[in-house]
Amino acid sequence: MAKTSNKRWSLDLNIKEFDVGHSKLQNTPPPLGMRRVAALEKKNHQQMYGKKGVISNEELSAKEKTRALAIAKKKSSMAMGLATGPGKSLFMNGFMMYMSGSTLNMWSISVTGMSIMTPLKNMFGISSQFKRFEDSSGKVDLQMPKLIFLALNLLWLCVGLYKMSKMRLLPTVSADWSGRVVWKELMEVSSIPPL
Repeated sequence: MAKTSNKRWSLDLNIKEFDVGHSKLQNTPPPLGMRRVAALEKKNHQQMYGKKGVISNEELSAKEKTRALAIAKKKSSMAMGLATGPGKSLFMNGFMMYMSGSTLNMWSISVTGMSIMTPLKNMFGISSQFKRFEDSSGKVDLQMPKLIFLALNLLWLCVGLYKMSKMRLLPTVSADWSGRVVWKELMEVSSIPPL
């Protein structure tokens, strides 16, 4: 078993036919489950390569088509998963905005700023986010996932804008525009004070 070589310590664990114990090892039964694994491997090999061991062109093209179809389905399901991602985080961010309150402090401003900036970044980078799911053959339709992604980001943006209006950071009432009101100059002056 030991094999001498240029190295000082070398051990070859491969058993050859002339080694001691080779015949005993061949006669021992395989471990539990190994017969089943060997049978499955043999069956798979026969299905894959047939009896002759060669795949015909029709079988190869059919397998390639089914594989391409499976990849396209996987890509479309992953694209839909990316599209529904903002909807999954919408409720968590809404709860965070609710818990931050309507007073102006660092926490509420950072949560509200995140709820405004994240959807905007997502909407402007929609093509780069879905680029990995594009297929050159056109089998993956990304139009519906992109629309869902856009709609959920718009909804997230609307929730952020609503929170900003509740914090009185958006000019939504007439009192917010009082600085731009032009006051009329009175033409007449009276000495009688108004009641």
